[in-house]
Amino acid sequence: MTRDRSSVVTMLLVPLGIMLALSCSAFAQLETGFYSATCPKVEEIVREETVKIISAAPSLAGPLLRLHFHDCFVRGCDASVLLDSTPGHLAERDAKPNKSLRGFGSVERVKAKLEAACPGVVSCADVLALMAREAVVLAKGPTWTVPLGRRDGVASSAAEASKELPPSFGDVPLLAKIFASKGLGVKDLAVLSGAHTLGTAHCPSYADRLYGRVVDASLDSEYAEKLKSRCKSVNDTATLSEMDPGSYKTFDTSYYRHVAKRRGLFRSDAALLDDDTTKGYVQRVAAAGNFDGTFFRDFGESMVKMGNVGVLTGVQGEIRRKCYVINKTH
Repeated sequence: MTRDRSSVVTMLLVPLGIMLALSCSAFAQLETGFYSATCPKVEEIVREETVKIISAAPSLAGPLLRLHFHDCFVRGCDASVLLDSTPGHLAERDAKPNKSLRGFGSVERVKAKLEAACPGVVSCADVLALMAREAVVLAKGPTWTVPLGRRDGVASSAAEASKELPPSFGDVPLLAKIFASKGLGVKDLAVLSGAHTLGTAHCPSYADRLYGRVVDASLDSEYAEKLKSRCKSVNDTATLSEMDPGSYKTFDTSYYRHVAKRRGLFRSDAALLDDDTTKGYVQRVAAAGNFDGTFFRDFGESMVKMGNVGVLTGVQGEIRRKCYVINKTH
């Protein structure tokens, strides 16, 4: 009787194993040279167009990098952050944490070039990943190999974005939990926080540190006064501050030197000093610029890891013709 039952289980497991194997083969993993036969000049086209964009507006390097981050942390790297809201449904880009996102028009511009060269081939998700890299390179940062083959999602939710994006007020335990849910570690948190070397932030994202019931003691007092001179209240939605003062258009390690001096703009920046692992990384990279190469290498590696989060491949999703709307609606 036992032998018969075992035989039945074996018979059931064999086809199940075959099905799993077929399933895995149906959804290919990301790979370098993915478009070598279908759109061989994809990286060249993205690079040339991004050069034109950043040359005309250098401050867009940070926003283009941020678009990729905000995409990958909600539903994975599927370009869902680019979709427009529809009547009765708010998409990710209209969630409160995404209200300050910029660069959508630049992505459409690059996508249009690719559609002219290779219609219906290159996904918007891959465009985001490639533009993020090119933006960093053009800001004098590192380069890295971007595996390709992502496909575009067909859903986008503001509610999900509000729930899943790492908040600017988060402490390390909270941020580490969010990162872990995406397969990223505490070191990735410390490394990817270095993206704050590029770009600016609106006053409401940090004003509570200046005007809250209790002024944030983790903020250097001299730096706090400088911020107050620009940001007049928590309701000041017009004022922008550099996340890496004096170097916000250049990808470098000065962000870590600011954080080490308690001059990180966000609470999440300051929190890096409250955890042994993240504090150690901050202090090491901040040390007289001796670890610039280490940070550059680490950043590329963490970006590749993040770029693999929740990707759609094979026959999943679609290849959008326009990044702001799914294909079936036009």
